[in-house]
Amino acid sequence: MSDPLSTSVPPTGLAAVPSAGKAQGNAPEFSVSELSGAIKRALEDGFGYVRLKGEISGYRGPHSSGHCYFALKDDKAKIDAVIWKGVFGRLRFKPEEGMEVIAQGKITTFPGKSNYQIVIEALEPAGAGALMALLEERKRKFAAEGLFDDARKKPRPFLPKSVGIITSPTGAVIRDMLAGFNERFPAHVILWPVRVQGEGSAAEVAAAIRGFNAIEPGGRIPRPDVLIVARGGGSLEDLWGFNEEIVVRAAAESRIPLISAVGHETDWTLIDLVADARAPTPTKAAEWAVPKYSDLVDQLEMLGTRQRGSVRRFLAETRTHLKAAARGLPKLENLIAFPRQRFDEADKRLGRALLANTRAHGMRLARTGSRLTPGALLQRVGRAGERLASVHARAGQALNNRLSMRRRSLEGVGKLLHSLSYQSALARGFALVRDADGRMVRLAAPLSAGAGLSIEFSDGRVAVEVQGGPGGASGPQPAPAQTGAADPGVKRARPKPPPGSRGGQGSLF
Repeated sequence: MSDPLSTSVPPTGLAAVPSAGKAQGNAPEFSVSELSGAIKRALEDGFGYVRLKGEISGYRGPHSSGHCYFALKDDKAKIDAVIWKGVFGRLRFKPEEGMEVIAQGKITTFPGKSNYQIVIEALEPAGAGALMALLEERKRKFAAEGLFDDARKKPRPFLPKSVGIITSPTGAVIRDMLAGFNERFPAHVILWPVRVQGEGSAAEVAAAIRGFNAIEPGGRIPRPDVLIVARGGGSLEDLWGFNEEIVVRAAAESRIPLISAVGHETDWTLIDLVADARAPTPTKAAEWAVPKYSDLVDQLEMLGTRQRGSVRRFLAETRTHLKAAARGLPKLENLIAFPRQRFDEADKRLGRALLANTRAHGMRLARTGSRLTPGALLQRVGRAGERLASVHARAGQALNNRLSMRRRSLEGVGKLLHSLSYQSALARGFALVRDADGRMVRLAAPLSAGAGLSIEFSDGRVAVEVQGGPGGASGPQPAPAQTGAADPGVKRARPKPPPGSRGGQGSLF
């Protein structure tokens, strides 16, 4: 690429403007847009793509639109810069305030402000020194947040059932780690393949760490007991993905113990500082994750030997103490001699005490028997009989009074029942009319001619038949077919016609 400072390109699309000393009458006129477009084309055609080294100034993060606006400066000049949203997502290194970078892009103008700018399409730190400065700045930032504190470190499990490995599925790293597991202690290994270098590698590593932590215990895929983030050696630029903030924070948030095995022993990244353990090589990480089977066998044999020796020594010491204690105990004859003597003395005294006790109780019985006579007993029986007779007499009188009160109450209730019953109304000259089903008839309207009725008087019942409709001259007539065949308790007398009628029975309604 030629030196942009030595490139001289005349403006295209515009005629030469006369100098100030010449006549201005024939000078062509241009609009502001035309002049601005001509300048834009001149810059783009004259410079094309350039590599620009400078310090980032005025960077405040992506705009709400996703684009980034800032400036690149040195000690003498400054140029505006812009990174479009699509390019910003693909950048390997994100811009930071004060960072010295080398930007690659094209020079163009922004007609809205009459200034020129560089549209950046690639961005990288200006040498290893800039990367180290950025690395130190991030290290101070995370240390101030406490992400590197030893109190946050989680202990590694002694014998994990499952090991999760985050690394590239190809290459010598995964092969060396699997060989290390097979040599030491075969374990269930789950590989989460990621890119460990280049664009998007940091996001994939962070997603793998969070993905392993999202596995629920007891599911179809076993949840790892320990995680290993591994990568072979490389330059600072090659390992830069493990210095990204997204990776550091994912490792700090991991609830599963995490071992960092990135690079060689002399290499270090920020994930090494935030991880629960930092292995010098990926192979050493596999050795740290699981114990060596032969060492476990040797240790188990050693512990078994120590246990058997301890048991034998314990039994020997216990036997010695038991013998010493047995020698200090008194003999059995000496232990029971004095209790036996006391028993003999008590036996001698017991016979005499029983005789004395018998005589004392006999004398007390004789004194009590002399005071007991039949007269006193008969006197008490007589008084008890008198009290019983008195109580019996009072009980009989109370029962008679109670029965008399109940009888009077029952008679009163019976009279009240009789006075309120419909039979008393029948005795006063009323009659009770029932239909063929025995239901009481209160109105004449529902009756039809030929319907059978039963009329109850105070001295019996009469079966009748309705003739004519409601309100007609004819009323119910006796039913000859039912006379003497209805209710056995009903008299079958034919009632007398009411005064004024001509032989027929008047209406009862």
